[in-house]
This record gives sequence, structure tokens and C-alpha cells, in this order.
Amino acid sequence: MSSTISSAEIQNDWDGGGKPLKASYGKLMMWFFIVSDALTFSGFLVAYGFSRFKNIDSWPIADEVFTHFPFLHGVDAPMYYVALMTFILIFSSVTMVLAVEAGERMDRKGVEKWMLWTLLGGIAFLSCQAWEWSHFITGTETGSKLLDGSIFYGANLTMNEYGPQNFAALFFFITGFHGFHVFSGVMLNFMVFFQAVTGKLERTGHYEMIEKVGLYWHFVDLVWVFVFTFFYLV
Repeated sequence: MSSTISSAEIQNDWDGGGKPLKASYGKLMMWFFIVSDALTFSGFLVAYGFSRFKNIDSWPIADEVFTHFPFLHGVDAPMYYVALMTFILIFSSVTMVLAVEAGERMDRKGVEKWMLWTLLGGIAFLSCQAWEWSHFITGTETGSKLLDGSIFYGANLTMNEYGPQNFAALFFFITGFHGFHVFSGVMLNFMVFFQAVTGKLERTGHYEMIEKVGLYWHFVDLVWVFVFTFFYLV
């Protein structure tokens, strides 16, 4: 019996080494990034949970803080605006799925259309978040009375009308960190959209880049579901 092993047999035995789990190098690295980033967000949300538990008696109720809605001055609309933000981001995730599907069919026009809608969704979400931050910083009409008798309105990194200072600090930090991810995703989506419009992706013979940025965009949307739950629902 010959103990010689041919190079073809070796290649067959190690065929998965080139694309483990049938994923390209780019997709695999994106998954590594997503897992590490998920752990980072998990740590932030756990810190929020501990802080809230420590100040459970004085922690503000979301329905009493996030009550503003554009052009509805004086109208009590608790959580409506945040629900709209969530809908916009989820809608952009759906359009990203359609962009990936169009890419798999090598449908250049379809990719361009759905990537444009995804871009608009991301920009709309960031605009909504900027408006929400501005009203959170400005505060309510009543404000909060300080020890010296003066009235303080809104919240910043040193004072907070709504309750414990940690609430404002964690709100700015976690929602801002997520907003930075959305902004980064918008930039990535724009670059891929530009490559699709100019025909660069079509010339490569595949639209895998759409799938890569799609993974990131879906992750950003999923993280918002947890942020929304921790800050606004629980």
C-alpha cells in the first residue's frame, strides 16, 4: 500500500481553509467586528442597568421625558417620536435586504434604487436623533429647581432636570455611540452606492460588497432595538 498523498487529496481535505463556513474573508472579518462590537454595546447597556437599579426610586420614566413631537407644540405625545425613529431604521433595514437581493440577481438598477432608500432612511434617522437631542438638552417648560432656588432646564453632562445625572450621561453616551455607528453606516452605504452607480461593482462580476455593508447595517438596526428597549420601554 502506498503512503504517498497527492496534492489534490491534500487540497480536498483542506478545501474549507480558503473559505471557512463558505464565507469570504471580507464577510468573516465583518462578523468578527460585529461580535466584538456587540460585546461593547452589551457592556454599556449592563452599566445602564446597574445604574438604573441603584437609583430605581428616582430614575425618570421615559413616558414623562420623551413627549415631544415636531410641530405639535403643547401636545403630550409620549414615545410617538421614538417609535417613528424606530420605524425609519427598521424600514431602512428592509430596503437593505432588497438591495442585497437585487445584487444577487446582478440587477444594477435595483441595487441603486434600494441603496438610495437605505441611505435616505439612515439620514432621516440621524436627523430625528439630532432633533430629539436638542429637545432633551433644552428641557421641559417647568424645569427643575436647584438648591440655590434657581430653575434648571434640560440636561447636560453636569446637570439633569429629569433625575439622576447618570441618566443624562448614559443617554448621551449610548445613543451617541449608536448614532456614530449609524453615521458610519451611512458613509459606507454612500461609498457602495457610488460604486454601484458608476458601474464598479458590476464590473467585478458580483455585489458582495453590498452584503458586507448590509451585515453592518442590520447589526446597527438590531442594536437600536436593544437601546430602544432599555431606555424607552423598560
